[in-house]
Amino acid sequence: MSTQEVVICNHLENDLQKALAKCEHDKVFVLTDEHTHLFCLPVIDKFPFLKDAVEICIGVEDIHKNLETLAYVWTELSTKGATRHSLMINLGGGMVTDLGGFAAATFKRGISMINIPTTLLGMVDASVGGKTGINFNGLKNEVGAFYPADTVLIDCEFLKSLDRANLLSGYAEMLKHGLISNTQHWSELVGFDMGHIDYVHLQRLVGESIAVKERVVAQDPFEKGIRKALNFGHTAGHAFESFALAVGHPVLHGYAVAAGMVCELYYSHLRMGFPKDKLRQTIRFIKENYGRIAFTCEDYERLYNFMRHDKKNGTEGQVNFTLISEVGDIHINQTATQDDIYDMLDFYSETMG
Repeated sequence: MSTQEVVICNHLENDLQKALAKCEHDKVFVLTDEHTHLFCLPVIDKFPFLKDAVEICIGVEDIHKNLETLAYVWTELSTKGATRHSLMINLGGGMVTDLGGFAAATFKRGISMINIPTTLLGMVDASVGGKTGINFNGLKNEVGAFYPADTVLIDCEFLKSLDRANLLSGYAEMLKHGLISNTQHWSELVGFDMGHIDYVHLQRLVGESIAVKERVVAQDPFEKGIRKALNFGHTAGHAFESFALAVGHPVLHGYAVAAGMVCELYYSHLRMGFPKDKLRQTIRFIKENYGRIAFTCEDYERLYNFMRHDKKNGTEGQVNFTLISEVGDIHINQTATQDDIYDMLDFYSETMG
C-alpha cells in the first residue's frame, strides 16, 4: 500500500496547490455533502487553481453512506468526464472521506485523491490510514478497500464552525489514541477542557493523535497484526452504533466508541489488570462529556449479536477484542464469551447511570 502525506496546514491554499501539483491530473472533482457545500466549499472554491473543478454533492450523515450514494458518485464521475487520470478532493467528515475514498479506489480501477477532513473525527481517524468503505446490509463499513489518499490536509480552522457534539465525536478517537500510546498524551487528553476549547492547543493534540495512528498504520498497513490496536473500544462501540441505528435513535460514531471504551476498559481491568485509577479517570471524563447510550438488559442479546458479526472477528461466533494492561501496553486478538460481554454491559449500565 502506498504511503500518504499528512500536512498540518499553515496556509491551506498553498498546501492544496502543492498537493495537486504532486498528482498529474486532467480534471479535478470535489466531493462535498450538503453541509460542507454550504460551510466549507466557499473556503476553497475561491482558489484560482480550482476554478474548473466539478463539484459532486451528496446527502449528510451515515444514512447516506450506502451503495445508492456510491453509485450516484460513480455516475457523476462518468457523465461529467472523469478519466483514470482525474483527481478527487474529498471535502468533509468521515462519511465523505470513506465513501469518496471508495469511489476513487474503484472508479476506472483507481484515481488520485486528496482528503481535506472538516470534522475532528475525519482529521484524526477516517481520512488517515487508507481505509475506505460504505455500510451494507445493515452493517457498518461492510464493503470497502484499503486506498490511502495521496495527501491529507489538516486545517483546524474548519473546526471553529463545528458543533460541540461533533467535536466530542472526534475527540473520542483522540482519547483512544492516547490510551494506546503513552501516559503523558493520555493524561493531557483527559485533562483537556472541552467546555472552553483552546484551538491552538487542540491543533497540537490533533497532530500528536494523527502521529499515533500513522505509526501504527506504517507497521501494519493491512491490519494483520498491531493495527488492531486501533480497534480499541470499537468492538463494543460498533455494536452500540449499529443498535442505535436499528432502533431509530442513531448516535455519532465517537459517542458509540466512548461507550465501547467504557466496556473494554472494564474488561481490560478484569482480564489484563488495567489500573483502577486510570479506569476511573477515563470513565469520569467520558461520563461528564458523552452521557449514556440508552439500552436495557432486554437488548443485551441484540448487542451481543452485533458484536458476533463484527468484521474484525477471526472466527464466526468468536468475538475479538483489543485490550490494554496499561496505557500503551496493547494486547490484540483477545476473545470474550457471551457471559463476559453481558458483564461488560452490566458494568456500563451501572457506571453510566
